[in-house]
Amino acid sequence: ASFTISLRTVDNITVMIKLRPGVSPSCQIRVKNVIGSELKITPGENVTFTFTCSTPEKYFIMGIQKNIDCVSGPCPFGDVHLYPPGLPRLNRTFIWDVKASTKAGLELKFSTPWLRQIEPGETCPDVVSYNINSCIDTATVNIGTFCRNGSVSRIKLLGGVIMSLHLPWDSPLTTSGFNIANRASIKRLCIIESILKGESSITLMSPNYPLGFPEDELMTWQFVIPSNMRASVFFHNYSLSNCERKEERVEYYLPGSFSNPEVFKLSDSQPANIAGSFNLSLQGCDQDAQNPGILRLLFQVVVQHPQVDENVTHLVDLSKEWNMTVTIHFEGWPSRIPLMSEPICLICKNPRTCDRVLTLVSGAVYKISFLCKDLSRLRITAEKGISCVDIRWCQRKIYSLLVPKVITQLPIRLHKFIWKLLAPDLINIEITSPSLKLQQHVPEQRCNTSYSYSIVSATPETELNVGVFCPGGSIEKIQMRNNITISLKTFGKGFLNESNHQDLKMSFVPHIKDECTFTVSPDPKAKVYLQTPNWPYGLPPYVSISWYVVVPSKQVAHLGFSKDRMGIACETGRAYVNIKEETLGAEETVRREDELLPKPRNMYHDFWVNVSNCKPVDKTQLTLQFWVTFADKQIDLGVIIAVVAGAGVLMAIGLTVCCVKKKKKKSQNPMVGVYNPNVNTQVPGKQGLFTKGRKKNESHVYAVIDDAMVYGHLLKESNGSVAPEVDVYRPFDGPIGSLPPSPPPFSFRKDIKHSPNTEEPLPLTDTDHDTYTFAHQKSGQSEDSRDTNEKNNADTSTSLLENKEQDDLVE
Repeated sequence: ASFTISLRTVDNITVMIKLRPGVSPSCQIRVKNVIGSELKITPGENVTFTFTCSTPEKYFIMGIQKNIDCVSGPCPFGDVHLYPPGLPRLNRTFIWDVKASTKAGLELKFSTPWLRQIEPGETCPDVVSYNINSCIDTATVNIGTFCRNGSVSRIKLLGGVIMSLHLPWDSPLTTSGFNIANRASIKRLCIIESILKGESSITLMSPNYPLGFPEDELMTWQFVIPSNMRASVFFHNYSLSNCERKEERVEYYLPGSFSNPEVFKLSDSQPANIAGSFNLSLQGCDQDAQNPGILRLLFQVVVQHPQVDENVTHLVDLSKEWNMTVTIHFEGWPSRIPLMSEPICLICKNPRTCDRVLTLVSGAVYKISFLCKDLSRLRITAEKGISCVDIRWCQRKIYSLLVPKVITQLPIRLHKFIWKLLAPDLINIEITSPSLKLQQHVPEQRCNTSYSYSIVSATPETELNVGVFCPGGSIEKIQMRNNITISLKTFGKGFLNESNHQDLKMSFVPHIKDECTFTVSPDPKAKVYLQTPNWPYGLPPYVSISWYVVVPSKQVAHLGFSKDRMGIACETGRAYVNIKEETLGAEETVRREDELLPKPRNMYHDFWVNVSNCKPVDKTQLTLQFWVTFADKQIDLGVIIAVVAGAGVLMAIGLTVCCVKKKKKKSQNPMVGVYNPNVNTQVPGKQGLFTKGRKKNESHVYAVIDDAMVYGHLLKESNGSVAPEVDVYRPFDGPIGSLPPSPPPFSFRKDIKHSPNTEEPLPLTDTDHDTYTFAHQKSGQSEDSRDTNEKNNADTSTSLLENKEQDDLVE
């Protein structure tokens, strides 16, 4: 098909057809007999042409530019038409270049459905877009790119404007959708007007976004909002330039305000809950010539119906809290940024200060309200720090890790409460759950409560994820080194009911040798699964973890591992598993990483399980899981019989002792010595000297020296000047005859002197020396103890009187 384009000179329109960038010239333009890839038609020309292919829209684009001079002559104000008619169906761009004086203003007024500003690089759903540039002298400022179906109804510009309309080849659009009007000078770069009728949201950007706003310029956004609606402003992205003079700021003209304009920094929370129409202006500054920086702004205006409970305030008293923050936010914060099209929920500290995220700090009292139809889309995240400054005071204090009621009483669901516990050097942290106890979340034993605790032990170098725990288990205590982060995370609405039963506590304790120690006191009827921290990524190198498992006295524990080996290979050091019962003389079971783990075994006392890591080679990690069950102890029938028999023997011995003591008390005359004539008296090896040996007949042994035996009444003289030796027995020095020995003579004393005429006895051989042994019978001791007393036949260091006094005390 052929096309004819006829341009009038007075229209000042130029048409240009050229190949699309990056497309091969497979299709050409034929004008009469001339074939080419480009065609330009200037004002006053009439050109007929054809394409050498049936689908020229795949190869060519077309530009139609109309120049309008409002400086030297009158401006053609009114509706702007798409001229000339009869154009081929190509992707085309209409450009209106309007030149005007800066002393006057131009107004672009758009017909419904108005326009919506988009970010650079974004495309419109129908691929129809408008681009507006302001021309001041020789400078060109990009006001923005817009799609149809929005709220931007008018744009007022200072000076000239270049307006572009981009249409796809198949667009049915036949009108430009705007008109041009002449206005007085607006004394600023531009004014953009938006009409927001119902609940809606609009996103707008500063000129040249994302590049810099012109230096020391001023622009305004006007928002036309019904008085029965509420508007809120949110700055999502902005940056500031380096100012030499003035200060970059935003100014608001708010309905009902007595201090208009109200000035805010770009970093401030912007006004919210605005009733009716308002203006927002952006003011630049004089920038540093060497380092100007960039001033830019992207913001959102949200219009909502007034909330039913907008006047309902909630008291949040954090005056008695210390080192705590409470953040109320939308669901998914901070990792997820809500879409601007999503219904918005606002949290307000006062009627004009509202935001999607509000952070409250301890030491103050707040009255907050909500502008939100569905409060279930809001969440609370709180954080509290506990540190030890004075060790002497810290070790005496127990901290309760409870969610304050001031948080649980709000109509917002708690998402997470974080305790950050900071311990000084040589001090560790102990976590206890005395009544509820903790259950470790493992694949075989999952938590199904409304909340759980995630515990992480951290140092500047490493981080150890101790695990996830929930109430209702068997772990009474966890001791950890380093700083600890405990995060309580809720699941569902059940936490409000269960929050009253929290019992997690924390204290600072002396240094421990392991990175982490668990004290486990399981329910005797339950099977308990325990696993190493940092699951499933493995223990860090050289970390040691211990579990102390309490076994009830009437039960036996059954311990087993979930796999046969540790599953690692060590690059340096050794990995060990140690098991030992907490009882005297218990053997310790030790396994290295290259050995099989112990088989399931019974543990009859409290016991320890320790896992120590080495530095594993690449791609191997130490992860261990073990389980503990309990059963009642089985008592053997033989043990019962032995216990009963032992009790009977003890009773018989007790009766015998009582009878002997009673009989002994009845005897009044003490036995001085007992001689047994029915024993052999011949000394072994001296058969020629004795008919019976002394050693063999034991005639020299006194069977008993009674408690009351004394020699004093035999040795006492008439004047009583010499005291008898009543506590010394000396061996006989004379020759031994065949008769048994007799007690010492009356004249045997320590100061006795031998006559010089007394013949000294001949020395005896070693076999001639016999020592008399006194078997001292104690109270209640039977005569069958003679054999035992013979072993002490050389012990004469204790006096008989002292022994008597001691026995009298016993009796």
